[in-house]
Amino acid sequence: MREREKRGLLPAVRRGIALAMALVALWAVVRTADLPGAGEALAALGDRPAIAVGLLARQMGAPPEDAIRAELGGMGGLLLDTSPLLAAGTDAVARLRQERAEQENAQQPEDLDEDDIEQPDLSPSRQEEGVIETTGKGKEGGQYLSREGIYLYNRTDLSLTPEVLTQGTVDLALKEGPQILIYHTHGSEAYSQADGEVYTESDPYRTTDCTHNVVRVGEKMAEVFRAYGFEVVHDTTLYDYPAYSGAYDRSGAAVKQWLEEYPTIQLALDVHRDALQGSDGSIYKMVSQENGEKVAQVMLVIGTGEERTDWKNNLALAVEVQKELAADYVSLARPMVLRSSKYNQDLLPGALLVEVGGHGNTLTEALAGARLFAESASQVLLGLRQ
Repeated sequence: MREREKRGLLPAVRRGIALAMALVALWAVVRTADLPGAGEALAALGDRPAIAVGLLARQMGAPPEDAIRAELGGMGGLLLDTSPLLAAGTDAVARLRQERAEQENAQQPEDLDEDDIEQPDLSPSRQEEGVIETTGKGKEGGQYLSREGIYLYNRTDLSLTPEVLTQGTVDLALKEGPQILIYHTHGSEAYSQADGEVYTESDPYRTTDCTHNVVRVGEKMAEVFRAYGFEVVHDTTLYDYPAYSGAYDRSGAAVKQWLEEYPTIQLALDVHRDALQGSDGSIYKMVSQENGEKVAQVMLVIGTGEERTDWKNNLALAVEVQKELAADYVSLARPMVLRSSKYNQDLLPGALLVEVGGHGNTLTEALAGARLFAESASQVLLGLRQ
């Protein structure tokens, strides 16, 4: 017998022996011990195969349901054939795996696409006790495109390959004068009040108090950019209040005016916060541990818009920032997202939408995430200026 075949057979033999020894030991206890009712208890296990489930799960790990018999090997398969108890256990193990898989799927947050719809339906903030912490990470396959550890979640109907991550160009001419514009299409977006940052809501998880909404987060970014020597225009206008509908039209008109006033602007960041909840209504907070500090994750959103071909340049800039974020931090950046809307990114090639945390995050976490994001983005801009 070849050595490889021997190595494949030995684990199966060991598992079969372990199962056999467990059954023999259990039989011996019943036969030799003076335990009233022991026989009846053993017989009852046929109706409640918990022990079989435990034995099978421990010895077999987690093979697929239809691979249990093959995984056990010859002796293990023989035991299954001759033991109703263990045979019942295989069904229980399969059911247990199915239940766990369903639970894991139910725990995945659903992005409400708050930036693609009009008024998102968020529950009142009194439900903050059910907030679930999670960390967004990239996946392989499906709608995810990846290249060198950088992930893009394609939520459009465009048929794309990973090569799209390298097809655009970054050409920002950083000259004297304001180079960065920060604005907020949905400036009233706010966060959880769990950290004591209390505010008066204009709607659930929204406030016109700019010391507690995403305008405050944008100012934190502006502070960092200025510390690196960049000139920043921070537009603090609430384009989503009092009317949410039409906010992108209003913010887009403002961006055009800023570009006319300051043609030196090369980077426009529309800063938001996301809205994430599970199918059961659970609220999610997107967090990362960076240098012992819990911070809100950030996500770059790129819009393709209608009949646009230059969106790949916006994506190219996002890729450069994402690479820097991945190099600087453990998991600060969620995968980038490609969507079908324009988000005013047709106005200049250096336009990005930045989601800082979600409505389950606290303002404290969001400010920390925004600070780290701006530090990495500053490094990218400094490299372009050189």
